[in-house]
Amino acid sequence: GAGVGSSYESNLSSKLERLPVMKVPFVNLQAQHEPLQAEINEAIASVFTKTNFILGEDVALFEQEFADYCAAPYAIGLDSGLSALKLALEAFNIGAGDEVIVPANTFIATAAAVTFVGARPVFVDIKPGTYNIDVSKIEAAITPKTRAILPVHLYGTPADMDEIMALASKHNLIVIEDACQAHGAYYRGRRVGSLGHAAAFSFYPAKNLGAAGDGGALVTSDERVMNHVKALRNCGQREKYVHVAAPYNHRLDTLHAAVLRIKLRHLDEWNAGRRQAAILYNRFLAGTPVVTPSTPPSVIPVWHLYVIRAEDRAGLQAHLQEQGIATGLHYPLPLHLQPYYQSLGYKRGDFPITEAYADQILSLPMFPELSEEQIAYVTDAVKAFEATRVAVG
Repeated sequence: GAGVGSSYESNLSSKLERLPVMKVPFVNLQAQHEPLQAEINEAIASVFTKTNFILGEDVALFEQEFADYCAAPYAIGLDSGLSALKLALEAFNIGAGDEVIVPANTFIATAAAVTFVGARPVFVDIKPGTYNIDVSKIEAAITPKTRAILPVHLYGTPADMDEIMALASKHNLIVIEDACQAHGAYYRGRRVGSLGHAAAFSFYPAKNLGAAGDGGALVTSDERVMNHVKALRNCGQREKYVHVAAPYNHRLDTLHAAVLRIKLRHLDEWNAGRRQAAILYNRFLAGTPVVTPSTPPSVIPVWHLYVIRAEDRAGLQAHLQEQGIATGLHYPLPLHLQPYYQSLGYKRGDFPITEAYADQILSLPMFPELSEEQIAYVTDAVKAFEATRVAVG
């Protein structure tokens, strides 16, 4: 009743007021860029001096360096992760009348790429305890129209790729990794990006490897796909003014490539910082009512996001905000319930794990420079809220 609610609020307030307020941002790109600023300025100045703003030499150099980093033969610089997914599907001739299997819990870009080539996304629920596609449910979703599986390495943790590739082989399907949140993650000792037939990466500024704006890449070992995507991104040209493919404009700008080349050299070090932060979060939140992320032993994640689950997510998020702690929701409305995808005919109850998690997930601050003091402050605030909630409840 009203009495319980008000005493709950006052108990919670008094408990949380004892914490000295500290501002903890969700991400901190200034901390990342400050040590590199002189080098970045020099690289940008060099592009301006050469005025090679479109497909300049930094693009080709970055493509080679990023391909080497992913242990794959080819990388093609593009304007976004969404473009990488879309052009990969086009390169494998997936389009109208085809179906592509997509996890229900991911950012809409994964499914949008399928829609944009004229194919139909077919959603599959996620595996309990993880946020990635449930491989045991993929086969039931395969029909004679299925052409590809699009697994997402969500939040920086690789999906069960061996099982996915085995299913793909059995049913003669293409596998395109959505690695847009997983730059540098390992699955059974191999980097993501080298596991499927192709892989899409995003260089959105807040990603583990971020440009100074939108950017992306497609990584593949298939030379035909590489050549086709290189033509598609550049007005369908293999040679100037000879248009052999759809005349899209999806190029990675030279300025972004110049910045990405500098930042790529620091990616492993930054990912190590994220892993350390995740270890501390797990340790400090052990034994609390919130559910911390589980990591299969076969993977080394890169913790693009650190996502917990809480029974009173809205209450916890509001109280963390009062304490100066920024949080995020990734993702509060599953794809099959999005207004844009109403026409696909899905309904609430179709993917129970995804739906249950969507109401509970909360992303805590995560960036390489996050200090132990900041993590302790965040987790103390979580513990204070949960302790009061449990005591009152």
